[in-house]
Amino acid sequence: MRPDTPADHTAEAERLLRTAERYPEDDEQLLLQAAAHLELAGERERASGLYDRLLAADPEHPQLVKALQAANLWEYGHEAEARALIAGIRIAAPPQPAPWEVVAETLEAHDELDAAHACYDEALALLLPQDGEVPYAARTLLTGRHRVRRLQGREHDAHDALADRVHAARTPDVSLDELHDPGRLWALGSDNPEELRAEIARLRSELGSYRSALSRPFPVAVLHWSAPELAELLAAYPELAAEYPSHEAHLATIESSLRDLAATGTENLGVVTGTLPSYEAFAASESASPAAVSLLPQYATTLAARGRAAAWPPAQGARCWCGADGAYRDCHGR
Repeated sequence: MRPDTPADHTAEAERLLRTAERYPEDDEQLLLQAAAHLELAGERERASGLYDRLLAADPEHPQLVKALQAANLWEYGHEAEARALIAGIRIAAPPQPAPWEVVAETLEAHDELDAAHACYDEALALLLPQDGEVPYAARTLLTGRHRVRRLQGREHDAHDALADRVHAARTPDVSLDELHDPGRLWALGSDNPEELRAEIARLRSELGSYRSALSRPFPVAVLHWSAPELAELLAAYPELAAEYPSHEAHLATIESSLRDLAATGTENLGVVTGTLPSYEAFAASESASPAAVSLLPQYATTLAARGRAAAWPPAQGARCWCGADGAYRDCHGR
């Protein structure tokens, strides 16, 4: 059951904080989740303390933490500090979509529509390929930009048309223009039953999209082993040799599996990298043998749920998921 009351959110935050103590290697993701629940519980100052704690610990995703801190600070009266953080994030130009989305939505929520539009443009210039399929990570940026432009009354441009096409492929019954119509809320106060029924239908469609996103809180993850870790795994559990005939074959299987999943329409794909100590600890927690092939996908799902998945395909210009020094496009993305 999802938390519904402030007390529920506080209790969930406390549970996540205890989990972070048990799994310090995953504390960044767990503390971010705990901070989100504290915000929902109205404990914004305490959430701010968690963000400060993360930033002091040199997090893996500092720009995302700063973006979340900025959104939180602005909500409880620290606008100047929030604006300073947002300005720094825009200068840093992170190659991940999440910080941009948080910053743009924060500006939008406070009626800074021109600044929000500029953030979306800057993000898409970094993350949207010039040609080819729209990456999963860029879709929410396109949708957010479309919403802001609709609020501003701007004419459609090429990015808006692209957002329409991506949305129509997933939710063909209701267009983005309808969902982002500034006058929709006024319809809820109408005395006309037809207008009310039409608005309820739109809201149900929108809610269906949100439920679809919530039903997958972490990526569909494929397990990756580095060459040294795979060698140690097979030395300890030779029964897994049939699953991993060689490291090269393992890497090729990962890429082909991800492409096959993408071709069938599966979204939010990711890669998680395992380690032997972590895998053995997981096996012990499941009272299972590490030599069991069936345990491998469960381990991958658990790592993804703990925030350890790297999105696939990587962002434009990003390193390959295999850990090589080169960019994905020049490595397994060829």
